[in-house]
Amino acid sequence: MRVLIACEYSGAVRDRFIAGGHEAMSCDLLPTDTPGPHYEGDVRDVLDYPWDLIIAHPPCTHLSVSGARHFEAKRMDGRQQSAVSFFMMLAKADIPMIAIENPVCIMSSLWRRPDQTIQPWQFGHGETKATCLWLKGLPLLRPTNIVDGREHRIHRMPPGPHRWKERSKTFPGIAAAMAEQWGQILNLRRSAA
Repeated sequence: MRVLIACEYSGAVRDRFIAGGHEAMSCDLLPTDTPGPHYEGDVRDVLDYPWDLIIAHPPCTHLSVSGARHFEAKRMDGRQQSAVSFFMMLAKADIPMIAIENPVCIMSSLWRRPDQTIQPWQFGHGETKATCLWLKGLPLLRPTNIVDGREHRIHRMPPGPHRWKERSKTFPGIAAAMAEQWGQILNLRRSAA
C-alpha cells in the first residue's frame, strides 16, 4: 500500500513502513537524513497522488501551547493562521487513512480534541513528551513496551542551532508501532482487494 509521511526529514517512520513491505515516501522542505524515497519540497506537490495512508507531522512552532506567550504576535502577523490552515489542509486531504501528529496545541480548541495522546515511555523510551494524534480511519496506537523512567530530556535540551530538529524527531518505538499496527490494516486491505 502507498504511505506518505508528510513533514518528515528523518526517514524514521518512512523506513519502518518500507521494512514492512509498503511503498512509502517521506516529504519535507529539508533533505532527508537517511537515503530513501523522499520528496524535498512542499507536500502539496504530492498530496493528490493516490495514497492509502498519510502520517503528517506539521510544524508546531506556531501552534504548540508551549509557545503560548507568543500567540498574540503570531496571530497579529498571520503566522498562526497560516499554521492552522496547513494543519487543516492535511486533515481534510482526500486520503482514506490519516494520522496527524503534534504536541499539545491550539488545534484541540480550534478544531477538535485529539483522538489520542501518547508518550515515548509507552513505546520503549523512558521519557515524557506528550504527543497528540488526530486520526481518520485508523485505530488508536496500542502501547508496545511500557518502561520505567519519566525523564524530561527533550524539554531540557540546551539551546543550540539544532535543538528544534532533535526535538521534532519521532522516537523509534513510536515509528515501529505506527508501521506495525497501521501497516497491518494496510496489509488486510491489500489481501481483501
